[in-house]
Amino acid sequence: MQRSVTSSAWRWLMPMAVFVLLPGCGREPAPAKASAPPALAAFVVASADAPREQAWDGIVQAVNETTLAAQTNARVKELPVDAGDRVAKGDVLVRFSDVEQSSAQRSAQAAVDAARANARQAQANWKRLDEIFARKLIARADLDNAIAQRDAAQAALSAAEAQLRSAGQQTDYTVVRAPFAGVVTQRFVEVGQAVQSGPPQPQPLLALAALDTLRVEVTIPQSTAEAVRQHPAATLILDGGARRVASADVNVLPTADAATHTFRVRVAVPPGSAGLWPGMTVKVAFAAGAAAQLSIPASALVQRGELDGVYVLGTDNTVSLRQLRLGHRRGDEFEVLAGLAAGERVAADPVAAMRWLVAQRGKSP
Repeated sequence: MQRSVTSSAWRWLMPMAVFVLLPGCGREPAPAKASAPPALAAFVVASADAPREQAWDGIVQAVNETTLAAQTNARVKELPVDAGDRVAKGDVLVRFSDVEQSSAQRSAQAAVDAARANARQAQANWKRLDEIFARKLIARADLDNAIAQRDAAQAALSAAEAQLRSAGQQTDYTVVRAPFAGVVTQRFVEVGQAVQSGPPQPQPLLALAALDTLRVEVTIPQSTAEAVRQHPAATLILDGGARRVASADVNVLPTADAATHTFRVRVAVPPGSAGLWPGMTVKVAFAAGAAAQLSIPASALVQRGELDGVYVLGTDNTVSLRQLRLGHRRGDEFEVLAGLAAGERVAADPVAAMRWLVAQRGKSP
């Protein structure tokens, strides 16, 4: 008679079934042992003194960066640039309507002409009375009155000329030009929009950044600030550590943040450092002495998701996959923090090591 399997029996059978199925579900083969040493290229892990570093995230900034704002009340007439456009120094970025400004300038010019005519008349009157006074034909009070009129006319002329310069400046403000060569990073206005120079604040027009001179600003704890001041050098870690750029221009700002007790450090980006743009985050490493470190080439690594490992060749002719904890990357090498010891042998070609393991497993009875 066929008996049914009770629920209690299923609780015992299911873990055994899972255990049986696991070897076929992508697990790494167990360490395999050969009668002779495996014919795999390998290298011996060695310990060497290397600089110890402390790294923090920094923000790339443009040294020359500004937001241009309206300096006159007008309406946007032309807007020949947009975000992302490269401009040269002096290029026109915004052109405003200038009806009011031009009218004010012409009015100021007319006032200057009138004041200049009055000044010439007052000057001529003073000279004539001065000659008459020299012949003692008029009183001193008449000469003093002519001198006062001359000085007042000259002052009125100076005021009118100042008003003309101010009106001319307002006319110049209707054309906004690039103060330096760079890239337009943001646009805040559109053609036809009316802008005000204030109050409460001027209307922003465009944001401009120069990409030829960059820096990285990093926030570091105050416990590290003095050491960075004593050794002002840093390394920019780019492309996940595959590229490192040294910088000797490091400036620790003299004040700390009262809330976080941290200092801001500005690290200059050397010219020609490609791939950096304002707003990016990059790792910045500062020297923190030296220490013995293990390192392995990136080509020997086996990466499975977030796990890193290498194939280790044992003294008893075994080959096994060893998980590692890695540190910083320096060029084509990774710092090994845990998982290996000096003197161990590692397969240089992980693909060949995996194939050898599979082959050995197929030979086993």
